[in-house]
Amino acid sequence: NVDGVNYFHVKVVGLLFVATTRTNVSPSLVLELLQRIARVTKDYLGILNEDSIRKNFVLVYELLDEVIDFGYVQTTSTEVLKSCVFNEPIMIDAAHMPPLGPAALFMQGNKRMPGTAVTKSVVANEPGGRRREEIFVDIIEKISLTFSSSGYILTSEIDGTIQMKSYLSGNPEIRLALNEDLNIGRGGRSVYDYGGSSGSGAVILDDCNFHESVHLDSFDVDRTLTLVPPDGEFPVMNYRMTQEFKPPFRINTLIEEAGSLKAEVILKIRAEFPQNITANTVVVQMPVPKYTSRVSFELESGAVGQVTDFKEPNKKIEWGLKKVKYLQIAKKSKTYNPYRWVRYVTQANSYVARI
Repeated sequence: NVDGVNYFHVKVVGLLFVATTRTNVSPSLVLELLQRIARVTKDYLGILNEDSIRKNFVLVYELLDEVIDFGYVQTTSTEVLKSCVFNEPIMIDAAHMPPLGPAALFMQGNKRMPGTAVTKSVVANEPGGRRREEIFVDIIEKISLTFSSSGYILTSEIDGTIQMKSYLSGNPEIRLALNEDLNIGRGGRSVYDYGGSSGSGAVILDDCNFHESVHLDSFDVDRTLTLVPPDGEFPVMNYRMTQEFKPPFRINTLIEEAGSLKAEVILKIRAEFPQNITANTVVVQMPVPKYTSRVSFELESGAVGQVTDFKEPNKKIEWGLKKVKYLQIAKKSKTYNPYRWVRYVTQANSYVARI
């Protein structure tokens, strides 16, 4: 609050969406509104970055004018806005986009999903006026883990989202089948395995919520969600799990004094997941004492694609392991139309190992 004005902002793919008000409103409402405005803007522009907003300024202004009237929210539905927004988006070539960091992994990228899945506007047709019947599903999980100095897990949590983006015409009914052994609520059982992706091993969630378009008539029977997907990208389901699970990485450290002003740190990372799963862009950061003046690194012989760096201003070291193979599983339907694409992405929200 500055001079009686309340400022709110959210950061989406490096862009700041800001709102101001002089009245006492719910902060959660304003932050949710900003997130939905960012989502609607991405639905129309296809790519959400500074260049696309600059080239489509008139369209973005028209969207804001329809979403909010005199400070009151009217609608944030992409489907409803189609009837009152008439400007056509100017499409940006995804091939000329700058490289994305790990935080933007599931937002956009021309080599991470088939075709133009995450860079295609919901109001733009294919060349020749055609519209390809497609639907895209992202299962995005963010892991939070804290290890003790002896390697034991102190806290563990998974925040997950099932996101869908539909390009289907005629508003067809969609049925999304989840694990039949899915359980809601803590039942005291362990899910200390990676069997869920192959159909074995129970999946136990602490809690979850669903999009308003989801019908749960058969959810308790066969764990099937029924919905008529609205236009644009939307979260079908959000879920959270705090029970124990097998961490994707184990981190072991050993510190030895090599002199009065020198210390040696041995850092080992062990992958705990099966060979058919690939980790992409793994970065390990470790803070060092503020009086550290020099750091030298020694990698194992045969290490390929690994980089190390000492960030002297921030007094921390970085160890990066890059893998070219991306996290994508695409399942094409047996019939020609529509195409169904499913992608699984796991990210580290807070992955901490104490020394």
